[in-house]
Amino acid sequence: MDCVKNIMVLVLVMASLHASMATVYKVGDANGWTIPVVDYYKNWAADKTFKVGDVIVFEYNNHHNVLEVNQNDYDTCNVTAALQTYESGNDSIALSRSGYFYYLCGIPGHCLAGQKVDIRVVDDSSNAPSPPPRPAPAAVPSSPLKNNGASASSKGVLGAVFGLAVLAVAYSVSG
Repeated sequence: MDCVKNIMVLVLVMASLHASMATVYKVGDANGWTIPVVDYYKNWAADKTFKVGDVIVFEYNNHHNVLEVNQNDYDTCNVTAALQTYESGNDSIALSRSGYFYYLCGIPGHCLAGQKVDIRVVDDSSNAPSPPPRPAPAAVPSSPLKNNGASASSKGVLGAVFGLAVLAVAYSVSG
């Protein structure tokens, strides 16, 4: 019986460690999801490594929305064939698989003005194949509003709280 308890504790601790590795990214950082300066969202996504399990959050006012689309619709700003539509103004989307995810604003003219983002998600496991490389876009000068960092992160805090709760329950069950 003690062996079963120990195995359960080990499994729960491992699960809590995995949960603590997820990062929450606010799309556009402090600017949120709005009509940007040229290439803002492309530059925003370029310096981040999105992993399976991470969460992206779109925060915006009622003059915007978020459409998940395929690559062709992303490239052409076609808003008529969305795979998913979000309209809450505070949309959290879990990145559940590796590959590319394409999001744009479906309000007329917003995508053409640059309100779109291409998220490449990598599989964090060492034996998973990488997604095929995407052709590099033409070089464009960097936006002066490029943010080189601060996205909200759930690393450590939620995982630590969850891990401590699991350990407390395991301790109370075993003793």
